[in-house]
Amino acid sequence: MDGKDKKVIVAGTGKSGIAAAKLLLQTGAKVLLFDENRERNIEDIRNTFKEQNADNLSIILGELKEQDAAGADFMVISPGIPVDAAFTELFRRLNIPIWSEVELAYQFGKGRIAAITGTNGKTTTTTLVGEIMKAYYDSVFVVGNIGTPYTEASLLMVEDTVTVAEISSFQLETIVDFKPEVSAVLNVTPDHLNRHHTMEIYADTKQKVAMNQTKEQYCVLNYDDQITRAMADKIPAKAVFFSRLEKLSEGVCLDGDEIILNQGGISSVVCKTSELKLLGAHNIENVMAAVAISYYMKVPLDVIRSVVTEFRAVEHRIEYVDTIGEVDYYNDSKGTNPDAAIKGIEAMVKPTLLIGGGYDKGVEFDDWIEAFNGKVRYLVLIGDTAGVIAETAKQHGFNNIMFAGSLKEAVEICADNARPGDAVLLSPACASWDMFKSYEQRGELFKEYVRALKE
Repeated sequence: MDGKDKKVIVAGTGKSGIAAAKLLLQTGAKVLLFDENRERNIEDIRNTFKEQNADNLSIILGELKEQDAAGADFMVISPGIPVDAAFTELFRRLNIPIWSEVELAYQFGKGRIAAITGTNGKTTTTTLVGEIMKAYYDSVFVVGNIGTPYTEASLLMVEDTVTVAEISSFQLETIVDFKPEVSAVLNVTPDHLNRHHTMEIYADTKQKVAMNQTKEQYCVLNYDDQITRAMADKIPAKAVFFSRLEKLSEGVCLDGDEIILNQGGISSVVCKTSELKLLGAHNIENVMAAVAISYYMKVPLDVIRSVVTEFRAVEHRIEYVDTIGEVDYYNDSKGTNPDAAIKGIEAMVKPTLLIGGGYDKGVEFDDWIEAFNGKVRYLVLIGDTAGVIAETAKQHGFNNIMFAGSLKEAVEICADNARPGDAVLLSPACASWDMFKSYEQRGELFKEYVRALKE
């Protein structure tokens, strides 16, 4: 794609929007950067573009008028902005295409792509696949929802580049031509229903990761998840399954304590689960998905085996922090929905004091409470959902509940009530946006507060 003389509107002045605008300016496009938030400072925004051609950049805060949008070739919408936001109706009325940042990056990028989506496990799986690719290929970028905007890397790519992209449902809503060589949908459980409204819409959005693939390409799916298993009959790509619970004649599965790759009648042992440095059954699934993705990205099995047995947990995902007073502290801030938080509880092997609660995404907490299964001694609640979670817990017969006005207070409550041999787990089952900028900030602060207990 040639950006020269294109007129493009970029909606959103966050990390993704700024990265998209910078890419467009580098390619000669004229960019109108728009944000409904009038509180943003135009000069601060403009100062982030010192290395680009700022003569081609306009910035509007507040209301976007029809004359501002008229004549635009397309609009790039940041993932944090709903596609049904009021101002997007203007673009539909003017027949201006709406692209995601992922679509923009794809149009300018080169090489082959492995794209990974799903409700849970995306970051661990993407990071692991990225490490496998780096062990075998020379030019590798790990981008997307994992933290590095896809558009930051696009112009650095060459024909031999391999891109490993973590793709969220928000980013998939507005793809057009995006086509990975290997895609993956790890699982689909209730999340972001305040945005997608129904599970059917949410699942269909996840499935879009494979919509442009051909029958010569591959989509890795979780056989144990009924929603993803059903996708095999709907996608154009070849479905490759992984399963922790069933033995598969084709795909990646668990046989006893061995992860097995079955392909074309040949069965190969990848590794034993005891050789993994990752904690929890869900991480066995992440490894199996990564094995399948990497194998069909043409990485030899011995390289895959070497990397997966050395790989350690990503930050904020059941991350061991410290042991203080014979109490273990774990940071699972990335447990931003009930299903992810269930995985955190399942990984605990000691009586647990659990810190939960946060931003309300419109999900239910019954399954999470049921997963306590005698492991959770106390539930310490923070954030917007504290009351809803407490009521749900009581309905399920769990009454050892305490409330905290801050995460720092929650850590101190846990420290005061923990016994030697206990574990304290931050696994909120909620997003962080009510009290924090991100789950990363929440996790960093948790670690800071835990380490302060030693002082």
